[in-house]
Amino acid sequence: MRFGMSGAFLPANMDDFTVETARRVRALGFSGIFTRFRANDPFQTSKAQCGRVRDILSGEGLRMYQTTGYWQCLIHPDETHRRQAVRTLSEALRVAGDLGSRGIDTGPGSLSPTGPWNPHPDNWSPKSREQLVRSLRECAKAAEDHNVFLSMEGHQLVTLEDAEVTKEVLDAVGSRFVRCDFDPVNWITLKTVFQTGPAVDQMVDTLVHRIVSAHAKDILIEDRLTLHLETVPSGRGLLDYRTFLRRVEALDPDYPVIVEAAGEKDLPQVRAFLRRTAGELGIQVIGPE
Repeated sequence: MRFGMSGAFLPANMDDFTVETARRVRALGFSGIFTRFRANDPFQTSKAQCGRVRDILSGEGLRMYQTTGYWQCLIHPDETHRRQAVRTLSEALRVAGDLGSRGIDTGPGSLSPTGPWNPHPDNWSPKSREQLVRSLRECAKAAEDHNVFLSMEGHQLVTLEDAEVTKEVLDAVGSRFVRCDFDPVNWITLKTVFQTGPAVDQMVDTLVHRIVSAHAKDILIEDRLTLHLETVPSGRGLLDYRTFLRRVEALDPDYPVIVEAAGEKDLPQVRAFLRRTAGELGIQVIGPE
């Protein structure tokens, strides 16, 4: 199993990524990164810019596990908007390939005007699923051409509301390069928050080979009058990490598990928790190289 990190001190602009940045990642014991280079327009980012970051990572024995898909709205009912989203994601796949990234992580987008992960009643409509399948089919060739997994991330607030819907969408797309990132916290509900182990088993049993990577964070249910499920760093919540890591390892020992929802001060504790849990399960942690 490989452990990667995201967020924290990683810069928003790839031009600010340095050897020192890579060495900080390595010193924390992570073998790769997931970067969200928000400041870099995929239509304007050059091969040379990407090559510089790629060379730094290679020189430090690190991998680029995932890059961002820029959270474009792949389900938009207006064809002008949807086609532009496809172009954006296709360019993001080019950038990912130039960075030497294993994959891209992106969601389907949302019809909410306030953000790509926010709820909207039409996010779960048959039309939105149809638009998502259409968009992903159109992006599949770019993923194949650049040898980059287009990893879709689900969440109960967007079109990929659970593992079953995600399976249906990916099967309809029918590309070996269009797969999913497994982030179980995003699909934990009131009914499963106290039984996360069986929930994780059900998700993996549904998705199996469609999974190509995973995100590591945790979840708590708050003592408030209405339902509040809060994301927290790994090891501080209710997610059954023994089940989670065991199931991901069984899919493929080379798959990266990438830490999310953790600030720089949280990373040493999260790393220690993940490595300790992996050790208890007899899972070998690979890297840094």
